[in-house]
Amino acid sequence: MLMKTYLRQLALMAGLAATQLTFGLGSAVAQSFPSRPIEIVVPYAAGGSTDALGRAFADASRNHSSQPIVVVNKPGAGGSIAANEIINSKPDGYKLGLFTNDVLTTPLLGLAKFSYLDIEPIAQLNFDPVSIIVRSDASWKTVGEFLAAAKGAPDGLRIGTTGNGTLSHLAAAALVDKTGAKLTPIPYQGASPAIQSLLGGHIEAVTATPPEVISHVQAGTLRIILVLADQRSKAALSAPTGKESGIDLSVVSWRYLGVSKKTPADVVAKLRQIAADTAKDSAMIAALEKQNIGYKFTDGREFQAVLDKEHGVMKDLITKVNMQQQGR
Repeated sequence: MLMKTYLRQLALMAGLAATQLTFGLGSAVAQSFPSRPIEIVVPYAAGGSTDALGRAFADASRNHSSQPIVVVNKPGAGGSIAANEIINSKPDGYKLGLFTNDVLTTPLLGLAKFSYLDIEPIAQLNFDPVSIIVRSDASWKTVGEFLAAAKGAPDGLRIGTTGNGTLSHLAAAALVDKTGAKLTPIPYQGASPAIQSLLGGHIEAVTATPPEVISHVQAGTLRIILVLADQRSKAALSAPTGKESGIDLSVVSWRYLGVSKKTPADVVAKLRQIAADTAKDSAMIAALEKQNIGYKFTDGREFQAVLDKEHGVMKDLITKVNMQQQGR
């Protein structure tokens, strides 16, 4: 009996020692973090505003991180390829994702098996409205003329999106629901290839954010005919909002940094501090202003509440427009 009691005491002491050792190692790792370069995985092809945002952050982080931050593009499956890579990566903080609303929409549509709750938010960096863009030489000059053409064409019109199940796709489906226009969503691996297809005359429109097309608008090759927001975009002041056009529809895009949910709290805290310092850097803000990318910083702890609320909003909207059928 005494021997059993003695063995239990030894086991208890060993467990306590192991816990203390693990805690000590965890703290030591956090104190030395980062000790090698950090990756930001961008879920879309290079050239779009998500890519530009990631690179602006990486450049500005040089003043706030002891190790460089590099951008890696992993497009495909509406951002799900990149999201799965982050969620299933070693939870050590060396691989971040630059996520968009698509982490909510693709799982809700059954196009991805992960949950947004599998990702620990580090910081929100951006906020932009989704817009409808056409070629400048198109016969329709206003959103009213565009929708009339879509209703009148036997097969409707083709509208490029950033992929099945993405916010861009949802915006197109919601526009169909609100207006009755015949629009066929054509999925691409990000805004950049969709825009190139529009420029090449392969589709009639795209759903994207103003920063993703502003260089083409300034060059006179593309025109923003509608901004799906409550207020006009600074990047496209001449483009009317949905409400101004008689369309009660608002669809906005945001982007945030996140890591695997299993990442140690100390490492998450370190990343949040790096993100906060970088996001407030004048070089970061200037880079976004130069590219007309909307700036909005929110700490990851606060942004979790935004994600929870947006999840409910997206779920309701997807159900309302019956997008499950349109997206497959």
